[in-house]
Amino acid sequence: MTSGPALVSILRQGSYLVASVHTALDDTQMIRFRNDLVDQIGTSRSKGVIIDVAALDVLDSFGFTTLRSIAEMARLRGALTVIVGIQPDVAMAMVRLGMGTGSVATALDLEEGLAFLDRALGATAVPST
Repeated sequence: MTSGPALVSILRQGSYLVASVHTALDDTQMIRFRNDLVDQIGTSRSKGVIIDVAALDVLDSFGFTTLRSIAEMARLRGALTVIVGIQPDVAMAMVRLGMGTGSVATALDLEEGLAFLDRALGATAVPST
């Protein structure tokens, strides 16, 4: 098995998880990412999840549907999700194709995503346990 750069990183910041997608994922990798992230929500008892897609210049319909399903699974496990870093070209393509985020919150970048979760969940959610 070869080891290369991580495709995705999932880091804990207080009671939040920050999942950064570093490169385009195929369908199998996307499903693995979904399963790993949903498992970590329970393991770390996270109240908020930030999915950072800033490194992606392309996001297909399966990938975006998977991101929305992650948000719904996270909600069912007690965590609020915000997707950050959607590139302008990706946003334009999503609008042209009629792919919306539904009820999933979005923010410009990681800083705004953290601020969104702080406002939505209250500042008490941030300190580490």
